[in-house]
Amino acid sequence: MKKFSIAAGIGLALLASAASAADLPRKTAPVAPAFRAAPIFTWTGFYAGVNAGYGFGNPTGAGSGIWENTNGFVGGGQIGYNHQINQFVLGVETDLQGSWMSGKQSGIGVAGDKSRLPYFGTVRARAGFAIDRFMPYVTGGFAYGGSHVVNAAVGKSNSTHYGWVVGGGVEYALTNNITAKVEGLYVDLADKSVVGGARKYGNEFGVVRAGLNYKF
Repeated sequence: MKKFSIAAGIGLALLASAASAADLPRKTAPVAPAFRAAPIFTWTGFYAGVNAGYGFGNPTGAGSGIWENTNGFVGGGQIGYNHQINQFVLGVETDLQGSWMSGKQSGIGVAGDKSRLPYFGTVRARAGFAIDRFMPYVTGGFAYGGSHVVNAAVGKSNSTHYGWVVGGGVEYALTNNITAKVEGLYVDLADKSVVGGARKYGNEFGVVRAGLNYKF
């Protein structure tokens, strides 16, 4: 009986010690939550957007000297796709522009002579170098555009011209989905017979424009 009392006392003492230890503060700090790095921005993906700017150029072709330089506002939209490999970005873009570029007779021709570039578009490859959200790039490819020319002594005509385009720009990602760009293009539209074959008309012009894109 005496031995049982001693064993019971020891057991109660051990239980009391364990309970007290459970109430003591932990010596080790709690485990910190896992660190999650912010997602890295990528230029890869489809995008679409709008742009606006100014165009300025010169009519080309035999007898085109009767028309003044064609200058004016341009604006339109673009769609494209980028694929990023490390810091290099390769892509393709097409755009279609409404144009208010026009010129009147230069004093050599007959009063009433005028020319206008009502629209133009491009299909271009792009190659850029990504510095996180900032990307300078070069671009070039195929170009097309319309012409409306009037020679008061001969007549008028509407034609479609084809040629090439080259340029470059810079683009910056304002958010993961919205990017802004500024670019310059040089467009050369080939000469074509107009106003009943009495003249040849083409156009070489530059465009400076700004744009916004939404990246899907």
